This record gives sequence, C-alpha cells and structure tokens, in this order.
Amino acid sequence: MRFGYFDDEAREYVITTPHTPRPWINYLGTESFFSLVSGSQGGYSFYRDAKLRRLTRYRYNGVPADDNGRYLFIHDGTDVWSPSYAPCRVELDEYECRHGLGYTTVTGARNGVRVVRTTCVPRGADAEISRVVVTNLSTATKTLQLFTFVEFCLWDALDDQMNYQRNLSLAEVEIEGSAIYHKTEYRERRNHYAVFWVNKPIAGFDTDRDTFIGPERPLSAAVVPATGRAANSVVSGWYPIGSHQVDLTLAPGESTSFIVGLGYVENPTDKWEQGGPRGQGKWLPLWQGETPRVNKVPAHALMARFATDDQFDVALAELRSYFSDRLAHCTVRSADPRFDRTVNVWNPYQCLVTFNLSRSASYFETGIGRGM
Repeated sequence: MRFGYFDDEAREYVITTPHTPRPWINYLGTESFFSLVSGSQGGYSFYRDAKLRRLTRYRYNGVPADDNGRYLFIHDGTDVWSPSYAPCRVELDEYECRHGLGYTTVTGARNGVRVVRTTCVPRGADAEISRVVVTNLSTATKTLQLFTFVEFCLWDALDDQMNYQRNLSLAEVEIEGSAIYHKTEYRERRNHYAVFWVNKPIAGFDTDRDTFIGPERPLSAAVVPATGRAANSVVSGWYPIGSHQVDLTLAPGESTSFIVGLGYVENPTDKWEQGGPRGQGKWLPLWQGETPRVNKVPAHALMARFATDDQFDVALAELRSYFSDRLAHCTVRSADPRFDRTVNVWNPYQCLVTFNLSRSASYFETGIGRGM
C-alpha cells in the first residue's frame, strides 16, 4: 500500500493518508526548543531537555496509538472532527501532511470546510508556532466553533508519569485574555512557565482535562467540542490542559486565519512583576498579605513577535533559508534521483536532528531515561 511520496522540488515528504503503519514524524527546532509532530499532529514539546523541561505530555510507543499532541477540534453543527484525523478519528473528505525541513503542514477537509495548519519552531524563539487557515468551500454560510488542545506536562517527564500522589496536587494555571499560563511550581521552586495562546479574542477556555473530556469519555469524544461550548474551567491540581474556543462565521468561499503558539519563558532574575508595595521592585512575602504576580513581560514580547500572518511568513522564510544554507555545502548529482534525494536532503537533515537531540527524544526513545 502506498502512504505517501517525496516532493523533491519542495523538499517535503507528503503523507496522503492518516492510516500509516506507525506515526510518521518530523522534528521541529534547531536551537533550544523542540517539538515532535506526527502526520496526525501527535507528539510533544520540550525546552533543551526532554526529561526535565517537558511542556506537553505524550503516551509512548503508540499505546494507545499516537495519543496526545497539539490538536484542533472543529464543531460544525452536529458534526465534530479534527483536520489531522486524530484525535476524533472521523474520516475526512481530504487529508494531506507535508513534512518539510523544520516545519509540518497538515490539511484536512470535511463537509465543505478545509483547515490547513502549518507548524514550526522559529529561529531564535523558544516556542512552537502554528498558523491555522480555515476556508468555507461550501455554498452556505458556516458558523464554526474551533477548540485548540494541548495537555501540559508537569516539567519532569519521568516524575509526571509516576508520582501521582504528589503530582495530582500541583497543577496551577492563569488565564489572561487569550493566553493560558502553565505556571505549576513557579511560586514554590521554579523560575519558568509555559504560555499557550491564540492571536485573536476567544469565546471561552478550558484548563482542566476532566472537565474538557467529560466523565467516561475518550479524548476522541470530548464533551466540550461535542457541545460546542467551553466550560471556562480553571484547574487546581489534577490534569492541566490548555484549550481555547475560537468562533468563526465564514461566507461561501471565505477564508480566515489565526496563530496558535506554545512558548517557554524563563525568568532567571526578575521572577515577579516589578513594583511592590514599598516601591522596591519586590513583593512582600505571602505571609505578609501580598500575592506576587508572575513577570509576564517576556511572554508578552513573545506573543507580540508572532501576532500576525506577516510575522509568521517571515519566521518560516528564515527557517527555510537556514536549512537551505546548511544543505548547500555539499551537493551530489547522479543518475539516480533517489540517491540524490537521500544524500542531498534527507540524510543530512536526519543527522542534524540526531545531533541536536542527542537521540534522546523520539516516538521510540521516550526522552525520560536521562537528560540531554
């Protein structure tokens, strides 16, 4: 059976069906922030160390199959589906995944709605950025509710999978506009947090996994996308997630786009917002009645850097240029285009990824046996 093909001109591998024998993945990131993304948008993200700075959870080795990732749920009247096939696993009218050099584009269409999501980790940014383009292919106006989804890891990926008596008491989040801050243990012992945002006003949010999915239901039949209405849940302990509700109304033939970002922020010095009650730029201890506020200045700067389509295009162009420069040092021409393809593009790309990640993180190496 044929599952895809190489597009040599675009330097992309094209997956033409979500029903691949195993998850076929791409590695995004060239510096400090890395994401693994499959053709079904499964995978996980981390900063520098796949064990100790894990941002999102993943269930390993395909059991269950390629669960957890960066997902979109589309609520279209009585129909609920995902453009990446997972997690809803509702059959699509159109599907394509293009794994490129440092980016992945997944296209899915159903019942007259097409969604194209391009994801990358830009150079010089500790973030995974996606642009989502939604098009109404039908002859009728479409009113849609879209739900983003990630499940946060509690930083130490090994402890996150084991120490439930402690972990189920830890999760802490904060919502600010269209941004969800995963700040678990920030007050107690850490100087870093994650931020998950969209670049437009939202109709609602959720941060509690049990509320989002509902009792006795799998992620594929989560209750919030099924009803088309966010619950505005704020998690305290248990299983933290990030989900935004984005409402769209599209005329026939109309398209719109928005940006989804997942970023990592570290505050090694100015951990708290400046301007304490005594004018010292510091906050009084909690037991003296003052609640410190997380320093979000770096997060605001990160979100502002990727707030428009033009900014996303610039970041993607810089990434393409980086890989073109890296691959230009050695070029082979032979009588066999398959040999040329391997030697000129995919083998050096694989070697670069292997070097960057120290072979610590993949869908078969969990990244939790050791740090990097």
